[in-house]
Amino acid sequence: MGNGTYFFFMLFENLGYIKYAFFSLGFIFYCVVIYFNVLIILAVFLERTLHQPMYILISCLSINSVYGTAGFFPRLLTDLLYDAHRISFEACLIQSVVIYSYAACELTILMIMAFDRLVAISKPLHYNNIITTRFLTLLIVLAWLYPIIFVGCGGLLTARLKMCGNKLFKVYCHNYEIVKLSCVNDNINNSYGLIVMITKIFIPLVFILYSYVKILIICQRSSQDIRSKAYQTCIPHIAILLNFSVAIFFELTLSRIVNGEIPTELAVILSLEFIVIPPFVNPIVYGLNFPGIRKKVIHLLKTSKKPTLL
Repeated sequence: MGNGTYFFFMLFENLGYIKYAFFSLGFIFYCVVIYFNVLIILAVFLERTLHQPMYILISCLSINSVYGTAGFFPRLLTDLLYDAHRISFEACLIQSVVIYSYAACELTILMIMAFDRLVAISKPLHYNNIITTRFLTLLIVLAWLYPIIFVGCGGLLTARLKMCGNKLFKVYCHNYEIVKLSCVNDNINNSYGLIVMITKIFIPLVFILYSYVKILIICQRSSQDIRSKAYQTCIPHIAILLNFSVAIFFELTLSRIVNGEIPTELAVILSLEFIVIPPFVNPIVYGLNFPGIRKKVIHLLKTSKKPTLL
């Protein structure tokens, strides 16, 4: 079987009329995710008082959510609506790169946010000298380019493999599942995947945990007022981090450790958490917990409801 073949998503078969219910729920959910995240992006972009590193990074998370869900939901909805559940080898690789570069970018942005909070709390007098506009821009550019290049190289390594199977027991393209369908047990792809996992998941997580532990230690030695302000800004970040970390843990466990040992329905739900839940939860958490964003979002909603005079 050459690389000009198609993969078939086996989990969409025999859904019957329930697929229309899934399509409706998925379409509504996707629209809500896009709407919430675009509101956050517009709020930060349009409000000059929100042109600060913390808010800019929050908007980066929303941009990343729009990017990641765009690589997943349109294809999912198409497969639910039509009977042909096949995807070309090239399109499958592209979807895999988009989804996993989204996940890698998410962790990198969360790592920069942790660094930003650590500097703000540990060196408040030098914060503006450290987190300059140029330095923040450089960090954001690296947060996007580095994961996309790393994950993209993994996709190129997979593209050279000859396929001996075409059945994917997933609802989206997964690079490791594609590699397992190749004719040979490729050690290069497996080793590279391990490197990506360490550099793009474990190292950022270790740095993030170190940052927040250090923040908590500093807060314990500070006054009640400083502790209150620190907790107010850090708790939403920690909540988002925990949510995404659990989702990534499930995805890694299901793809590389657990293999057919749990019910298919449960495996599908757990494997979708990292691409479905964070894009929905992030704007709600930040919109509710940061008064500046909340105020601007409410203003945008009120403005959009005003009738226009023709």
